[in-house]
Amino acid sequence: MLVVIFFSACGSKEVFKPISIVDDWEHSGSSDVTIKSISQNAALIEDRKILVDGKIVDIFIAEDEKLLGESDGWVLSSNIDGNLTLQNIADKKSVEKFNLKKTIATASVKKDTLAVLFSDNEMALYSIKSKTLLLKEQGNPPIVVNSKIVKPYFRDELVIFATLDGKVVIINEATKKRLRTIIVSTEEHFNNIIYFNLLDNKIIAATGNKILSLSQDEIRLPFDIRSIAADDKNIYIATKQGEIISLTSDLKENARLKFPFAHFLGLILNDGKLYALEKEGYLIEMPIDLSSSGIYEADVEDGYVYINNKIFFVHDEYISVE
Repeated sequence: MLVVIFFSACGSKEVFKPISIVDDWEHSGSSDVTIKSISQNAALIEDRKILVDGKIVDIFIAEDEKLLGESDGWVLSSNIDGNLTLQNIADKKSVEKFNLKKTIATASVKKDTLAVLFSDNEMALYSIKSKTLLLKEQGNPPIVVNSKIVKPYFRDELVIFATLDGKVVIINEATKKRLRTIIVSTEEHFNNIIYFNLLDNKIIAATGNKILSLSQDEIRLPFDIRSIAADDKNIYIATKQGEIISLTSDLKENARLKFPFAHFLGLILNDGKLYALEKEGYLIEMPIDLSSSGIYEADVEDGYVYINNKIFFVHDEYISVE
């Protein structure tokens, strides 16, 4: 099964042109690192070292491997043949290797359990110490997926897989049984889960075209989604139509702002404000109630965008919201 990783691009010739600009954004400049590729929560930088939590980790990723991310103190990477490497951040001599024989989409770790989502949408659990297979579940193979792939999520005795075909699969780690499958979206293409969170005792999951809130009821709404952020109460969506939308955890709309033709690269929440980075070189600052906005000029180059807490890293530049 051939899976194509899609990096979204702006197809329209129209670009965002703000009517008024507050000023240049001061908290930006040349970064000490150059972003070469990104995962959900880490970035590969020059010399194939890793950026995690704003710090350079002195761990190297082999030339034939891609970075899968950081999980439970491990840096995970793999090659196209399914050779998976776990390198311990605290103990560089601690390295675990798995030969899983097929391409891996993402993976994560909790204690002795390794959870793997393969590119054909198969889900599996392994023991790190014994290298034994604990569970295998096959999903529907995708044809083409968005580049934003969500790693497996551990919560108490549950392992939650955000699949490549628009589903959330909940597995009991202790009994090694599937408990529930939740459908987020049924689109044929680009239907992988790009966002997952637990908010206000609800499961929040989204593909590029739909968002789900699940508690007692299942609520779904269609949106063409570029980016999502959330605080402890609300969800903030940046859409392909240039909108910033605030929703409650049960997907009721709080407010929205429209920025015609804006192509948003990412969102950061900080100190009661929401920041949206726009492709043409603008940082938009808004209070979280979206009652107003201020637009600042910021240097944005073409390249990977890695969001680390309160900083946008774009290629070899940084834009901090502090």
